[in-house]
Parts: sequence; C-alpha cells; structure tokens
Amino acid sequence: MTERTGCCVVGGGPAGMVLGLLLARAGVEVTVLEEHHDFLRDFRGDTVHPSTLRLLDELGLGERFAELPAAHMAQMRIQVGGTTVVMADFRRLRPPHRHVAMVPQWDFLDLLATAAAEEPTFTLRMGSEVTGLRTDATGRVTGVRYRDDGGVEHELAAPLTVGCDGRWSVVRRAAGLRPVGFEVPMDVWQVRVAKGGTAADGEVFGRFGGGQAAVTMDRGDYYQAAYLIPKGSDGARRAEGLPAFRRRVAELFGWSDDQLEQVRSWDDVKLLRVEMNRLRRWYRDGVLCIGDAAHAMSPVGGMGVNLAVQDAVAAARHLAEPLRRGRVPTSALAKVQRRRALPVAVAQRSQRGEHELLLRPALDGTLDEEALPLLLRLLLRLLRRFPVLSGLTGYLGGVGVRPEHAPAFARRPRATSRR
Repeated sequence: MTERTGCCVVGGGPAGMVLGLLLARAGVEVTVLEEHHDFLRDFRGDTVHPSTLRLLDELGLGERFAELPAAHMAQMRIQVGGTTVVMADFRRLRPPHRHVAMVPQWDFLDLLATAAAEEPTFTLRMGSEVTGLRTDATGRVTGVRYRDDGGVEHELAAPLTVGCDGRWSVVRRAAGLRPVGFEVPMDVWQVRVAKGGTAADGEVFGRFGGGQAAVTMDRGDYYQAAYLIPKGSDGARRAEGLPAFRRRVAELFGWSDDQLEQVRSWDDVKLLRVEMNRLRRWYRDGVLCIGDAAHAMSPVGGMGVNLAVQDAVAAARHLAEPLRRGRVPTSALAKVQRRRALPVAVAQRSQRGEHELLLRPALDGTLDEEALPLLLRLLLRLLRRFPVLSGLTGYLGGVGVRPEHAPAFARRPRATSRR
C-alpha cells in the first residue's frame, strides 16, 4: 500500500531537520526519512555559525539551544611558518552572537527533532533507507521507495521530494542530477586529544608548513584535531605506523605523550574523504536537492552545515505556499537555486583559493617560510597590520553572503528554557 505525505524530505541532517521543522510550522504535512536509528555519528560538522544562532532565536529555540553542551569559538588563528595571525575574529561581529558554537551535531539535531515533533503535521521516521524514486508516466518524481529497519519495502508518495542526504545522495543519483567536481589536495584525519596548553579557550588554531597542515579546535573537554594528508594517501600514511603520526602531530602543536594517549590505535583516527562539487541544476520536476546533496563543501572554514541550513530556510520560504496547494512547479524549485547559487559559489571559490594558496603548498612541502608566495605574504601582512580585516573574514565565514532569516510563518516568541 502506498503511503502519502505533503513533502518527503530524505535525510535527517541539519538541512533536512530545519526544512522539516519550517514546513511543518507552515502547516505542510512533511515526512523526514533518516537512514540511521539515531543521530550519533562522530566527527560530523559540529559548528553552528552566528547566522544559524540568529535563526534559532527567530524560531524561538535560542534558549533551548543555549542549554546544550557547547564550546564557543571566538577566533581562528593560523601559523604559517613562523608567522602567526588572527585569520577570523568573530568578536567583531554584531551582538548577540559573536562566536561560532561548537555543539555535538546529535544534540543539535535532537533539539530540532523535538521542536518539529511539537507540530502536528511533522513525522520523523528513523531507520528508513531510501532506495529509489517513484515517477509517473511523464517522468515527474512522485515520491520515494524506502526500506524500514525490518527490511520491509514501502512507497511514499509526495508532490515534492527534497534530497538532504549528503554528498553521496541517493536522491541526486536516482534523479539523474550529476555534480561537477573540483579537485581537492587533501583528505583529513580526525582525532581527539586531551586538553593541554596549545590553544586559548574559544580559539581554533591552524599550523601550516614543513610538509604538514593541521587545525585544532577547542571543544571544551578536549581538542578536536583535523590533520590533513595528501589526497588518496590514507593507506600509505597508515602503513608508516601510528607512532609516526603521533610524532608529527606532537611536533606541530607541542603536545605531550600524555595528551596523545587517547590515540591508541588507527581506529581512533577517522578518515574524511574530502569531496567538493556542485550541481549545475539542483532540481527536476518533483525533486530538489539542497545542502551537500547539491554542493559538497570542503571542510575549510566549516561552512557546510551553515550553508545547508541556509538552503533549507530559502527552500521553506519559496516552497511552503506551493506545497500547501499540493503542486510545486519547477519554477518554484528554480527560485530556490537562484537564491542560493551565489552564496555557494562564493564560499567554494574562497575554499578553492585557500586550497591552492595555502593547503597544497603546505602538504607538498613547498610552503617555504623564507619565500612565501606573494599573495599569501601580502594577506598575512594585511591581517597583522589591520586587525579590523579579521572581522571582515569573520563575517564572511560566520554569516556569509545573503544570510537567510526565518520566514514569518515559522517564527515563534522566545521559548522558556527547558530541561
């Protein structure tokens, strides 16, 4: 028997949960299908940017969010060779949110799921793996096929299916939407390291040079370190042995053997295979992709979650009324892409510039402290001489181009704190 909903959202990540919440507040019957049984995944995007914090305030969720365990990132410093600069200073942003919140993504998603569940038209189905799309005789997408956690096959009919299922999107592939890829110089190893005296509270600290590149983030009880390796070199690097890796990280950040005790085996070193791409067209009749499904981001700057959330807000604003009518023309889907295409292009252009200017030469050992590339040397000099520029980079990274505000139908007064 075919089930029915007003909008099928595939993927319960930040984009999917924000979109589901907003559409439910618009009175749209919305069903979110999430493949996993819970939100507990390690080393997912845990950064909540100032524009997203403002959105939560507009949705009446700011006080609930403030109760979650979080570290606040106020600055990002980098050291290139022997030169240290503040690359981004969020303290220069307008109040009240002059920081990036570092919150476990599962806590953030749980908050969104709880708020959405308060809406009578919202349904979240965990353990529901989408296996394909339904189409009619004209080729229009009319919903999805999915498998529940008992292995039972289902069909869910919907006027619109939104793919929020990440960089390996099943929806995107089934819809025949093909991304254009960009070359990236690195993959990333993620590890946890015990607190020590490396970075001041509320900072991110990156070090680049000598054939190495890494960034460490203060997570309150520990540091989360992202160690960059040349693209595709995971197997060869692991073959060198764990002691070699621990030694390199210790040299970069001055960490002691005691701090690195948590890195006991290669199981503690999680690989992120970096992909960067975007769709030329985010939609076809009856289906739309947003977030990483439409534009996989580099981890540089931690922009992926923020862009995905902003996509969801724009989609809700443009699609709520057509969904209430039960028919979404492709012109409405095109409006979502037009609204979000510029911010995505700007962010990816910035990331690609950092790849080529800083990360690639750092990893291949050509980032010579005595002869830095002219453009990089000029950038570092300007940031040191004019600290106000770090506020501009903080704005571009923390708020971005064309930030989205909650539509009127989704706004709520400030909620009373809950425990």
